[in-house]
Amino acid sequence: MISLNDAYTIVAATIPLYVAMITAYISVKWLKLFTPNQCSGINKFVANFSIPLLSFQIISQSNPYKMNLKLICADVLQKVIAIIGLAIITKVRFNGHLNWIITGVSLSTLPNTVILGIPLLKEMYGDEAVVLLAQIIALQSLIWYNLLLFMFELSAAKEAHMMQSSGITEDPEARQESRGINGRGETKCGTKIILVLLTVGKKLLKNPNTYATLAGLAWAFISFGCNVKLPKVVENSISILADGGVGMAMFSIGLFMASQARIVACGTRLAIMAMVLKFIIGPGIMAAPSIAIGLKGIPFKVAVMQAALPQGIVPFVFAKEYNVHPDILSTGIILGLLLALPVALVYYLLLGL
Repeated sequence: MISLNDAYTIVAATIPLYVAMITAYISVKWLKLFTPNQCSGINKFVANFSIPLLSFQIISQSNPYKMNLKLICADVLQKVIAIIGLAIITKVRFNGHLNWIITGVSLSTLPNTVILGIPLLKEMYGDEAVVLLAQIIALQSLIWYNLLLFMFELSAAKEAHMMQSSGITEDPEARQESRGINGRGETKCGTKIILVLLTVGKKLLKNPNTYATLAGLAWAFISFGCNVKLPKVVENSISILADGGVGMAMFSIGLFMASQARIVACGTRLAIMAMVLKFIIGPGIMAAPSIAIGLKGIPFKVAVMQAALPQGIVPFVFAKEYNVHPDILSTGIILGLLLALPVALVYYLLLGL
């Protein structure tokens, strides 16, 4: 059972996140220290510098030669089930709106594993849990954040091409490209899909996170395969920016909250939906494939517990950058961190039965 000291360790890992968020909120709401453009610039810095370097750091420090394949498979299946389920639901309820799929996937399957997850699961299940969680964190940074970026870019490209088709774009190159296609009569669906995918591909090739994750994976194979480490000067240079990534992301959430009319920006109904997705549906769809593939013992408990962690901070940064329901994701983080410890204790007791 978790002792009072264990609970204090978990709370001590959570409180600094709120300090960063509240500091930012006060800076804008009361002290007026930042303009909207400056707030946007801070979020862009986090998205383009801190998060890519944090991704590199996480992936490069995880041993790719010693992965729990059943745990990885369970994590992949959870995301696939969530994407398919949300695609079906949004097709019925929201006419297939991609933005709702992105938001639902972010809420239900991308937990806050770095700051909160590591101390929490270490106190519950020991050092083995930390190793297993590190594998999930590396996979999340390598695959799922890049897939999330792809979906964000896909959504943005679809909206842009709809505007081009209507002739209401400000981009001269895009307008010329659109006229050329329409002039040749190539209005088939396949042509539009190719154009959208080309646009998405170009954007992803410009995104620092794409290169950071690939570089992190390459270095992990070299580092653990040849038993070499980065030079200290390089390691420290990366750490000084990466270590502040999560804190800066929380700071960005505080700036966003200050720009809204109320703290729970998305409203009560969507806030409840966010909590249900995060704390009930997410762990449920993680437990199902874990049982199906025979995951047992501590790996099974870690799989379910990490799925019950509050909403990840990184998806909010991306959502804010692409303006895809950042109000819902910010609410998910704020309420999720408040509920994290009691919810974790409930799952800890249930998994111990």
